[in-house]
Amino acid sequence: MTWIVFDYGNVLSLDQPDAEVEAMARTAGIDLETFRAGYWKHRLDYDRGSLTDADYWSAVLGRSAGPAEIDRLSALDVASWSHPDEGTVAILRELMAAGTAVALLSNAPARTADGLDRLPWIAAIPHRVYSGRIGLVKPGRDIYDHLADRLGAHPADIVFIDDRPENVEGARLAGMTGVPFTTAAALRHALAL
Repeated sequence: MTWIVFDYGNVLSLDQPDAEVEAMARTAGIDLETFRAGYWKHRLDYDRGSLTDADYWSAVLGRSAGPAEIDRLSALDVASWSHPDEGTVAILRELMAAGTAVALLSNAPARTADGLDRLPWIAAIPHRVYSGRIGLVKPGRDIYDHLADRLGAHPADIVFIDDRPENVEGARLAGMTGVPFTTAAALRHALAL
């Protein structure tokens, strides 16, 4: 059986809208450039689960973040990643309707994963692996091995789609077929749909 595995951000979802990132920066009380720098500087550790919510947001803000502030920023963060790429989601739905085995593999903190799992178009995917829940991140080999084990699949039977070249290469090094994502139309062509 061939598995089609999707990344989440910038594949199934659109990139964060600028206005929503600006809203997070305003909520944090810091300028946009400082916010963006902190957000991405510490994100992979947060994705890995090696930073708690409080540790991450405090690092982003450059000061201690309180519980209510963490809740608000986390909610805004999940919302900013909750805009579907309708073209890719249509492909996902077509594959599921045809009985194709599909899954999700995403670098995402556990709290973000909880929010994404509440989205109907993500909840419909039967197998979802998030980095923050297992302490592993792409493009490390271990996360691809974990995915294959979780699916009960041989790596050669997995097609992995991601927008980041290093993650596609990581999948290839793990024995999977890596498909770089650019647009839904290009993906449809690559998958011969």
